Amino acid sequence: MDDSTPHATTPAIRPRAVAGRVPGWARVALAMFAVGWGANQFAAMLLVYRDEDGASSQVVTALFGAYALGLIPALLIVAPISDRIGRRRVVRPVLVLSTLATVVLIIAGDSFGLLLLGRLAAGVASGAAFAPGTAWVKELSADRPTGTGARRAALALSAGFGSGPLVAGICAQWLPAPTVLPYVPHLVLMAFVIAIAWHAPEPFVPRSSDEPRRRSEVREALLSRPFLMGVLLTAPWVFGAASTSFATLPTFVDIGVAPIAVTGALAGLTLWTGVAIQPLGRRLGDPRRIITTGLAAAVAGLATGLVLDLTGAAWLVLPSAMLLGAAYGLVLVGGLTAVEALARPDDLGTLNAVFYSLTYVGFAAPLLNTLALTHVSPETLMLVGIAVIAATVPLVLAARPSRPR
Repeated sequence: MDDSTPHATTPAIRPRAVAGRVPGWARVALAMFAVGWGANQFAAMLLVYRDEDGASSQVVTALFGAYALGLIPALLIVAPISDRIGRRRVVRPVLVLSTLATVVLIIAGDSFGLLLLGRLAAGVASGAAFAPGTAWVKELSADRPTGTGARRAALALSAGFGSGPLVAGICAQWLPAPTVLPYVPHLVLMAFVIAIAWHAPEPFVPRSSDEPRRRSEVREALLSRPFLMGVLLTAPWVFGAASTSFATLPTFVDIGVAPIAVTGALAGLTLWTGVAIQPLGRRLGDPRRIITTGLAAAVAGLATGLVLDLTGAAWLVLPSAMLLGAAYGLVLVGGLTAVEALARPDDLGTLNAVFYSLTYVGFAAPLLNTLALTHVSPETLMLVGIAVIAATVPLVLAARPSRPR
């Protein structure tokens, strides 16, 4: 009887002991990585549902973008709550919800209603995780230079977004049950992440008890020139550039070999380029310079897409995807750095939520592109995008550099 206690408690202790060796910020970043994986694994499944189930392009792209309908309200509702009650109490149930969203997608089959429910649940999980998670990583990176927390969060998010479709695309292309097995890796990942991140440390951050004053400070930050001209105008290009790369560009050419895997790999290439380019943000420093460099990459990516359509040279999809991925990564880290500089400790989650909400407007790009291409040529579509971005650059440069508050 005496030696039964150690045997009973050892399995419960070991995960905590292993997790304790991982830095706190990395445990939270891993949670963001896993939720991002679950959110974007669907990108590789667009061709699967179109080819296997006969869904139209409009229906498939609508399902892809529908998750923003769950994400944006969750961002705006949950982030202020996390500013008041803390990050861990919000993120824990989100990890469970992300897992359940994938389970729904697995059992959905060709049911539009269940697919929509799964995508909406993934959106709610993402919205409830990303802004509080970003603020949490920043708080656990307080001993590092300014901007470190934003870069770490952006890196984790981008890596998850890139890995999900890459793995799902490979599974869907070459394994049986293409509407089931591609989702299984996310379930395995979530089991591991929940064990690691569940007890991540939460530093004490003083919270203002003066709610009217806090709201006034948030409003002041949102109406500031750096936010209006440097963040508001450019944030939609974060996912606008990325989703155009892997959901619109492949429609310009005929992908004859392993199209599902290629689509997933293209999403992975786009988003992992966004990961690789983010250290450049640290060297550029000023959020305005980071964002404008990202916008320049977006212009180059759309211009390459224009040449792709005119020439039919399928290989051009690769440099175009990399350029649009660079745009995604730089505008994301530039926007998060600007928000971190504008926010006070007890409104960082709220401001991050507003920023992420603006970025996810870009997830409507594939659907809007699909609808636009029924009326205009791909060349016209690319030229309009280039013109809009070019008109934005002078406004970003005119914004005053943001200062820590």
